[in-house]
Amino acid sequence: MDSDQLRAFVTLARTGKFTAAAKRLGSSQPTLSRRVQQLERELGARLVVRAPSGVVLTGAGTRFLPQAEHALASIDAGVAALGELATDPTGVVAIGAQHTIGAYVLPSVLASFHARHPAVRLRLVDALPHILEDKLASGELDLALFNLPARRLDLTVQKLWQEDYVLAVPPNHRLASRKSIVLTDAVNEPLVVIPNVPATAALEAACEERGVEARIVVEVDNLETARRMVERGLGVALLPRIVARSNAEARGPARFVAVEIARGGIKRQVALVHRGEAYLSAAARALRTVLVEKLATRRQTAAKSPSS
Repeated sequence: MDSDQLRAFVTLARTGKFTAAAKRLGSSQPTLSRRVQQLERELGARLVVRAPSGVVLTGAGTRFLPQAEHALASIDAGVAALGELATDPTGVVAIGAQHTIGAYVLPSVLASFHARHPAVRLRLVDALPHILEDKLASGELDLALFNLPARRLDLTVQKLWQEDYVLAVPPNHRLASRKSIVLTDAVNEPLVVIPNVPATAALEAACEERGVEARIVVEVDNLETARRMVERGLGVALLPRIVARSNAEARGPARFVAVEIARGGIKRQVALVHRGEAYLSAAARALRTVLVEKLATRRQTAAKSPSS
């Protein structure tokens, strides 16, 4: 067996579909199918079966998958070790981030990294935490930055910084003139929320405390969209402080007002996550070093940018 066969099987197992696996590997479906079949013949066992919903692992396939992933990790680590003999890291590093982190935190950090390592090409993916975790586990991403907690126990987590949430309200809102509020002050407001996240759970708990039903007017899947909904006057939303700071620094009239939450406030803990040292190339390790250097000392109330 060879690494191409192992990679074909692992990618097919993780995506669950021949079309998706072939696209990810940059090969044709017949080539992918042939490599998996060759691997099955060499092992003397059926690893996958086709089903209406896609591909399903057999018992043998389920047992073999972690071993195949470990073997590929060892091969990739060996290639990375050879790469470190070069004077400067090269290659591609795929990094994932939640939308607000990618938009407001990473630009200056990645610019600093590029100045140090111009031979490395970066690929940035914006997505929600659970999607980033899955992409890390499948090998699509080398590193990711997102809010804790992480669902998967097989990932390595390094905490970087903690940050407050503020309540974002339209400029003419009744709460806009308040220096600070408690969260229950917002329970009668129309809410813009992301479902099933801690900030939304805190708002719903505040509504329950007051005995009122949460008035959710819009559900979105990222904080940047929530911010724009507030700017258009659809409702109020809990946003990380970094978004509010960007709004305050923008030229022209404020697009929304950030109101401090004095008691029972919400915080997010942002972490750097990856599959483990053995899975990181020399270029990925170099990027990790810069990320930790620039971001690990952030303070939740700091007014400086991450690159300062």
